[in-house]
Amino acid sequence: MALTEAAIRTMVDEWYRALDQHVDLATALRYLTDDGLEMRFPEATARGQAGFADWYKAVTNRFFDEVHTVTSVDITSLNGHHADAKVVVNWQARIWNPPAAKSQWLGFDAFQTWELTAGPTGSPQIKTYIVDSLAPMPGSALL
Repeated sequence: MALTEAAIRTMVDEWYRALDQHVDLATALRYLTDDGLEMRFPEATARGQAGFADWYKAVTNRFFDEVHTVTSVDITSLNGHHADAKVVVNWQARIWNPPAAKSQWLGFDAFQTWELTAGPTGSPQIKTYIVDSLAPMPGSALL
């Protein structure tokens, strides 16, 4: 089953909704291929689903009250079972750094490059996820 723009856009929205909800690991892994998976975040590069699992555990224990708002999905190539996209998402969250008395607000626009493949059921899955840059919102704490 070939990838479609509509399926990719739906998957992007579902992915970020899952991250906001801190879904269980098994649910999050459904959005990711294990074959050559590479995810480059500002703080780490995760390879394979096992690498993602380590990163996911760390961030779901560090960030809370997360809200991801997709601002654009530009599909730059779509060829059967493969697609490339530029994704921009506004990410806002709170973080607590012990022993601080209060949590801090974080707000960033994240500019990303994705490579997607068709999963076993034909649904889009992330193969490469690169955070190209983060632009802080006014008043945001630093990461």
